[in-house]
Amino acid sequence: MSKKEAYEKKLQAQLDEWEAEIDKLKAKADKAQADAQIDYNEEIEELRAMHAEAKGKLAELRKAGDDAWKDLKMGIESAKDSLGTALKSAFSRFK
Repeated sequence: MSKKEAYEKKLQAQLDEWEAEIDKLKAKADKAQADAQIDYNEEIEELRAMHAEAKGKLAELRKAGDDAWKDLKMGIESAKDSLGTALKSAFSRFK
């Protein structure tokens, strides 16, 4: 397995995990008071948009050649870090 393939698998696993976390947040939001639900749902939509962006970066990575993928890695890492931070923040507020 090449480094690119290993990176793709690792990124896909992380995105799958975060998608499940977003779904958990949605379930919590659905149980919240009506006024809190609005705020929670806005934040969840933002998280879903960030997740979609990261998935788009993964799609670009999969299309990239073995040499070009390293150029995409920095943008992917940035999107991944932003989503991870936003998820942690959301979980701390949803408690």
